[in-house]
Amino acid sequence: MNRLQAPLFDALVKHYESGPVGFHVPGHGYGQVYNLESSIENKWLSTIMKLDVTELSTTDDLHHPEASIGEAQKLAAQCFGAEETFFLVGGSTSGNLAMILAVCEPGDLILVQRNVHKSVINGLKLAGAKAVFLMPQIDEETGLSTIPSIEEIEQALKLYPEAKGVMLTNPNYYGMSTNLSRYADLLHQYNKPLLIDEAHGAHYGFHPAFPMSALQAGADAVVQSTHKTLSALTMGAMLHVQGNRISRDSLREVLSAVQSSSPSFPIMASLDVARVMVDRYQSDWFEPGVASAEAFRKWLAHEDRLIKVLQLDSKSAAYDQLDPLRIVLRDSTGTLTGFELQKMFEEYGCWAEMADLRHVVLVWGSRTGESNRLKLQDACARIERFIETKPFKNKELKVSAGLFWGNGTSSRLKPVEWNRKKREHHRIPLDEAEGLEAAEMVIPYPPGIPVIYPGETLTKELISYISTLTGTGVKFQGAVDNSMQTIAVYPGN
Repeated sequence: MNRLQAPLFDALVKHYESGPVGFHVPGHGYGQVYNLESSIENKWLSTIMKLDVTELSTTDDLHHPEASIGEAQKLAAQCFGAEETFFLVGGSTSGNLAMILAVCEPGDLILVQRNVHKSVINGLKLAGAKAVFLMPQIDEETGLSTIPSIEEIEQALKLYPEAKGVMLTNPNYYGMSTNLSRYADLLHQYNKPLLIDEAHGAHYGFHPAFPMSALQAGADAVVQSTHKTLSALTMGAMLHVQGNRISRDSLREVLSAVQSSSPSFPIMASLDVARVMVDRYQSDWFEPGVASAEAFRKWLAHEDRLIKVLQLDSKSAAYDQLDPLRIVLRDSTGTLTGFELQKMFEEYGCWAEMADLRHVVLVWGSRTGESNRLKLQDACARIERFIETKPFKNKELKVSAGLFWGNGTSSRLKPVEWNRKKREHHRIPLDEAEGLEAAEMVIPYPPGIPVIYPGETLTKELISYISTLTGTGVKFQGAVDNSMQTIAVYPGN
């Protein structure tokens, strides 16, 4: 196999260039459906549709790869350091579901970091598994949640020797990353698999400035969103596996169930091309983005700047290293919340990845160059001039619900089980729900991490946190009432 070629992409181009007359799905017929007119739709859609085909003898089958897809997955495994790699067309969500379903049978118990993506919670529900939630560490400077301490995990392993493994998320949405080598060593001493949602770390390990990847640290199964920090199309992700603690056959079976039987060939081809870019250019592929992000950090480092950036040399007991391609900004005066700061950036044509009560998170692409950096610096300067016209508020804004998770609930490190039978519940005003158990998930999005799930107790602090988020215009998933004026609860005892 030639690691400098993209076999799946090449196969799709070769098929199209052969001049095929298609009597198969998809119905757009290689984009020809738009050839009747010269339109904006034709301009944007017809090109990519030339590669949008189905399972043919020339294109292979994701669920039984024998040709170009199989070769592309093998090349990806070599590139990322896995023993086997599976292409995902449903984002990291499908990978997280697959890991849990492959490891857990109904009634099994697994140790899970509390501040996980909603897909992990959904995976536990689908598996009928019980979870012991492990509390994350909290970074003192920012109030942000990272991963549980290794001591927390070892305590849980001793309490629950029947646990099927441990599921962690690293890095977090803000680029805070922990070296997982000790975690992998600990889990393997107990002969348990370490499962990692590394959605935001697909680029890890490919540049000297980047943190070590979870695979390099020894994790057994790792999910990465190749579309987030590499160059694949949205929903393109990969599941990497090594070692013998997870059944590959179980993973294949589960992936065939949770992924579409008609996967997108453009998405899969983009995974192939994203990999080949890394193989061709190695660390040079990321150099423009790394240099540009560092120049922006230096520009903001002056003491007189009102917008502050979380610096790479920040020290914390809650994480080991910051991702150089994540820029975390805040208004140091407290005049603007993170959400307000995000809106002002948008007014100047700069669109951020996400915001919270205090911060704005910017994702620096591998090729983000100087023109983009200068535009962002201009936006910062304009916003700072606006801040100077306002009275300084110096608000102390709590960021993470991690401070509230577990308060008022049953004893710490107790298994949580989702009953497939729907329990009786009713809807009441949020401000009257203190002390009751939530009957629905409340998920600010992004980042998609539930602040409460069914069965957790609504504390006064958590209700206040949800109300504060609502007042900023945050969008919620999971909850029926997106205004969060009401919430579903289980009847009290």
